[in-house]
Amino acid sequence: MIPIATLLAGYRTGYFPMAVDDGLRWFSPGRRGVIPLDTFRVQRRLARLVRQGRFRCTVNHAFRDVITACASRADDTGNWIDREILESYCALHRAGHAHSVEVWEDGRLAGGLYGVSLRGAFFGESMFHRVRDTSKLALVFLVERLRERGFGLLDIQWVTPHLRQFGAVEIPRARYLAALGESMHLECVFADPGPTTSAISATETLDGPGVGPGSSSAGAPSERPAPSSRS
Repeated sequence: MIPIATLLAGYRTGYFPMAVDDGLRWFSPGRRGVIPLDTFRVQRRLARLVRQGRFRCTVNHAFRDVITACASRADDTGNWIDREILESYCALHRAGHAHSVEVWEDGRLAGGLYGVSLRGAFFGESMFHRVRDTSKLALVFLVERLRERGFGLLDIQWVTPHLRQFGAVEIPRARYLAALGESMHLECVFADPGPTTSAISATETLDGPGVGPGSSSAGAPSERPAPSSRS
């Protein structure tokens, strides 16, 4: 299992781990994917779904279920979440740094995401859906929460077409590290102790651009290309 201190040190310096065919590797892409919180946007069809109130969102109610669902997703290029990653992030969750957002429909887990919070940064790791658009709803909820709590950075590691529709962009590593450094000066709390429940709110930003607040596990981190999409 990856030690908690090793994981947090990696995130503080711009690295994250992934399981690849020849073992666990650390990555720091030359161009980093981020979603600027002040320009996050949601398509009108999804905004209508939010306003319907059909789904319920929770935080930290089912972390292991969420990461297991992410690890079980079909991926033709291979899944980067192995048993060591899963157990390491469950330990990080128990330590208060890894969090899940769950989307429920009629009491069943329909979708969600998980990631890591560290001071003013949130590092999105993976998402899944069993019902159409529920991973997108989890992202809407996540961004609302990050804005409300004063976070400065939402790191998504790599940009995919799925995330580009929300305003995701790539920035050079140097610019990313500068933003990461600034976020480390913020004192933000993603979740209070214990699980929480909330509805997804329908805000003005949902109809357009947002306006508002914004080897082995012990091996040294190394930069390598992404073996597969993480979102």
